[in-house]
Amino acid sequence: MCALRVVRDGRRRGNARESAARRVARDGRGRGRARVFAMHHDVCAYSETSITMRRRRKTRTWRFERAQYAIAATRAEARRVGVARGDDQRPRHRSTTMIAAFARRARRDACGAMRRALANTAMRASASASASTSATTTTTTTTTTNVQQFRVYRWDPDSGDEPKYKTYDVDTNDCGPMMLDVLFKIKDEQDQTLSFRRSCREGICGSCAMNINGQNGLACLTKVEKTEKGAQTIAPLPHMFVVRDLVVDMANFYAQYKSIEPFLKTKSDAPANGAERLQTKEDRAKLDGLYECILCACCSTSCPSYWWNSDKYLGPAVLLQAYRWIIDSRDEFTEERLANVNDAFKLYRCHTIMNCSKVCPKGLNPALKIAKIKQMVA
Repeated sequence: MCALRVVRDGRRRGNARESAARRVARDGRGRGRARVFAMHHDVCAYSETSITMRRRRKTRTWRFERAQYAIAATRAEARRVGVARGDDQRPRHRSTTMIAAFARRARRDACGAMRRALANTAMRASASASASTSATTTTTTTTTTNVQQFRVYRWDPDSGDEPKYKTYDVDTNDCGPMMLDVLFKIKDEQDQTLSFRRSCREGICGSCAMNINGQNGLACLTKVEKTEKGAQTIAPLPHMFVVRDLVVDMANFYAQYKSIEPFLKTKSDAPANGAERLQTKEDRAKLDGLYECILCACCSTSCPSYWWNSDKYLGPAVLLQAYRWIIDSRDEFTEERLANVNDAFKLYRCHTIMNCSKVCPKGLNPALKIAKIKQMVA
């Protein structure tokens, strides 16, 4: 019985070794790992009981894990010294492999960059060939100069000298197209003492109003006559007190504007809950051509009546704004406003010369609105 039991136990141990080796080989874990696994089971075959053997076969014991670690360490050492796969090849370190990969990538990127560069060169060559005539013309145009003369009004109250016109030579091909650009070029490159007002450069603020070639206008909206042969004249607004150079005193003009009370005046209570005072579309349309005034004083300073009676006559700009509040349907002081302007000098000094409508940079018609005020007063 003892001999039979030993034989039977031996067969079981042998079968266990074979099945374990086959299972490891089938899992694709490699020959070396299968050998270690078989050796491990050879050791387990001499254990005291088959129960311990089954338990160790089902779970990875510390001996098997240590064997795995030993195999991994051996292979890493083999790769490090360059004897992977059991041959005596030249050592292949990881840094060498990375350098080779980077070299391949660099060659690939260089080829792509070369192809793109060739394509771009071909496109530029075709474009330059088609535009050679226009490029030559443009180059010729930009290299030519167009020097013109500008007579600018100069007066410095601190110097004690008499007012005078000073001539400046300016290359109009080397500056902007507007008169304000010419003044900037003169101030930046030739005479930094030149004084003038400017702000928005878009025809909105009205600061740069002046007399250009005999006509009032905004320097930022008046183009330079590049074909003009003679000198072009820039002077301050006519019949205004000059502060310095092209800067005039606007105190009287703003005082007249303040006298008409240019704001909404009502007698009734404000709408509840802070609501707005509404008006119809037709009433709103009556304000078109009135609210666009920027108070540049180009119209008032072009009116001969305002030249001789600027202390009494309100002028086109102020009367235009007075009519803007008289005609507003939301304002409740219409009669009082009409009585305020109903004066022989404030209103009736206008003789419909129409200079105001001609020079307005916003294209408004103050003379027409003054005539409507006269009709409402009558």
